Amino acid sequence: MASLTARWHRSIREIPEEHWLALVGADAIPFYRWGWLDALETSRSVVPDQGWQPLHLALWRGDTPVAVAPLYLKGHSYGEFVFDQTFARLAADLGLRYYPKLLGMSPVSPVLGYRFHVLDGEDAAELTGVLMQAIDAFCEHNNILSCNFLYVDPEWRPLAEAAGCATWLNQQSLWSRGDDRSFDDYLRGFNANQRRNIKRERKAVSQAGLTVTPLTGEQLDLQLMKSMHGFYEQHCARWGPWGSKYLEERFFETLAVGQRDQVVLFSAHRGDPHQPVAMSMCVRDQRSLWGRYWGSQEEVDCLHFEVCYYAPIAWAIEQGLESFDPGAGGSHKRRRGFVARPHASLHRWYHPRMDALIRAWLPKVNGLMLEEIEAINAELPFKTEAPGLTL
Repeated sequence: MASLTARWHRSIREIPEEHWLALVGADAIPFYRWGWLDALETSRSVVPDQGWQPLHLALWRGDTPVAVAPLYLKGHSYGEFVFDQTFARLAADLGLRYYPKLLGMSPVSPVLGYRFHVLDGEDAAELTGVLMQAIDAFCEHNNILSCNFLYVDPEWRPLAEAAGCATWLNQQSLWSRGDDRSFDDYLRGFNANQRRNIKRERKAVSQAGLTVTPLTGEQLDLQLMKSMHGFYEQHCARWGPWGSKYLEERFFETLAVGQRDQVVLFSAHRGDPHQPVAMSMCVRDQRSLWGRYWGSQEEVDCLHFEVCYYAPIAWAIEQGLESFDPGAGGSHKRRRGFVARPHASLHRWYHPRMDALIRAWLPKVNGLMLEEIEAINAELPFKTEAPGLTL
């Protein structure tokens, strides 16, 4: 293999957009496209003083990058939604400094799909190993305790495991379209009691005089995205010090300019959908929909379920999308068509004692997670094909 140079980049703008596109591909999910990650940085939503230092690692052959690992140096664990307090406590018990840590994910987006991106025609397994070696050298030189890859692409996972990463299983909720061709098809999958509940919840919203309208592409404008930020900010403020507000208004404004074909707003309104009383924001590509944020000016019974679950599912069916990931958390999702599925995070620890303790613990905890997922899905009020559950 011709000579390669590993370079660490403190901003995605150090890697030109055309090179990034060649690496991730035109079909990359929105959360790993150059424009999305750049918007996070330029809006100052993901910056060092917020505990996120962009630190992307690229392998260059001359003037061309042939592989890249999107990475961040983190000073905390917020915005990850994979809760590593157990690891932090263990580090404290061993007298080790847990932060900063190196992290691979799309910031504040618990979305399956992390991987190292390799130029077509290159050896992905070999370059994965080369990138891991560079990461190991960087962490050991800088006394960084761990490197963590979250929401890993299942197709990339074997390459990373072969390169020495340890696997930790968590769970996510996912709706899959299957044979549904209409919202009525979706409803028919439930037992009679839950069908009545869903119809009652949707009726409560219409009886409040509200209509929910999906808006995307040319229908979006700067003011709508500013409104979405306001709803997001208001919703986070409701939770006080536990509110997870990470994104600045400018991030939403940037999406209105460069990413609006990937954004879908579900506006709950009385009259003009550009004057919403509540709104949710989803992100889409040609196959999938992801739920991200929501907020409301009014307390309306079941409105959250309508704008965050039912209206997006109905829209996804109409668009022929394959799946809808509603976002992290919330056991209430399980009664509304979402199946529990495992997702993997992959880890490297650079202290021998900590590494040995966690690797000995993982098989047991991963087995318990699979048992929990199986138990959850056994009690769902709808027919579903259980996902394959393996370590």
